[in-house]
Amino acid sequence: MSIRDLLADLETPGPEHDPMRAAQRAMRPQLPKRFYADVAVAEDEGGWTVTLDGRRPKTPRGRALTVPTRTLAEALAAEWVAQAEVIDPATMPLTRLINVTIDEVTGNGRVQATIDEIVKYAGSDLVCYRAGEPAGLVTRQAEAWDPVLAFARERLGARFMLAEGVTFVDQTAAAIDAVRRAVEATPPFALGGLYTLTALAGSVLIPLAVAGEGLTSEAGWDAAHVDEDWQMAFWGGDDEAAARRAFRKAEWDAAVRVIRDVC
Repeated sequence: MSIRDLLADLETPGPEHDPMRAAQRAMRPQLPKRFYADVAVAEDEGGWTVTLDGRRPKTPRGRALTVPTRTLAEALAAEWVAQAEVIDPATMPLTRLINVTIDEVTGNGRVQATIDEIVKYAGSDLVCYRAGEPAGLVTRQAEAWDPVLAFARERLGARFMLAEGVTFVDQTAAAIDAVRRAVEATPPFALGGLYTLTALAGSVLIPLAVAGEGLTSEAGWDAAHVDEDWQMAFWGGDDEAAARRAFRKAEWDAAVRVIRDVC
């Protein structure tokens, strides 16, 4: 199983009258009850960890839930404190991301494989495919995406070519290699976060700009959703779409938190 599979969005609840979703909810295991009272952080071998009534939780694969910095451990602890009667992983995006990072990247010998998966996005990056019309969307894409390409050009030494519509454009080996060097320079513990941003955005250039502080986290999120926001402005949204988007935004924020804390 790849990190791509493990970082797939959790399904959000649908309308109560939807029989398929009702059946899916019925098949899910019951959430475990909160079994601890006190949450704290403590130094651990190689970093920091959370303690629950003095006990140190493990990842799903039984590895130590250890992070590189105290501030990251404190953010993890806050998620455990926020659990009420049951422990709901859907409300713990940082804990989920750290579990996947430890179990499927740093602790499972998949650092290079994760780098390769991230770099693949450079071959068909979102910001390289532009609309020809309407004029308003063309302008919005340029405003959001041109700074990303400028970051890639000025900070990474990577020049990307643009295409109109869905016509595929081959990027140069030099541009792809520049992206690879930037991804390889990312600390291994931050790779899970970088992959999460890349998968959510459909772009590796937007996350690299966020990681390099060429974009704020919010500007990166907005850049990743230019087309979606344009469609919503015309057609509106619904409660289920809003719930999915809020879930993805929490994933985004957790990934940025890890990258900014570790890099």
